[in-house]
Amino acid sequence: MTPADDMILVVEDDPDDREMLARAFRKAKVEIPLRFAVEGDEAVSILGEITRNPSLASPIVVLLDLKLPRRSGFEVLEWIKAQGSLRQVPVIVLTSSREKVDLERAYDLGANSYLVKPTRPDSLLRMVEQIHAYWMGLNESLAFPRPIGERK
Repeated sequence: MTPADDMILVVEDDPDDREMLARAFRKAKVEIPLRFAVEGDEAVSILGEITRNPSLASPIVVLLDLKLPRRSGFEVLEWIKAQGSLRQVPVIVLTSSREKVDLERAYDLGANSYLVKPTRPDSLLRMVEQIHAYWMGLNESLAFPRPIGERK
């Protein structure tokens, strides 16, 4: 796995949130490409295609909203964690929900992190910088391990 093979899958139905995330990743100078899915079924389709075709860019992390059309974020999370080839991909729930029941369910289904979406662009930028530093820098991933010197 080389950095050129990496991507971040963002599963988000709100176009404003997608644009804010894309802008925050650009401002944070994250060079890993973002790929967007706008609903749960699309996320499963993208990930299913990746499992069938290993030459495609693989997600090093999935940012997952919970409230999605068709297939909920919970259903997507459960599907990801049931796939042998995807089980180890870190899934960060990025949602507006502060409900304890959502938090508990997400962790019960295998979420690696649960973050509440900031409403201010500067707060979102700080969050993206921290996601990048931790999940794509410090964290040792079993999903797609690379020597530390090869990380961005």
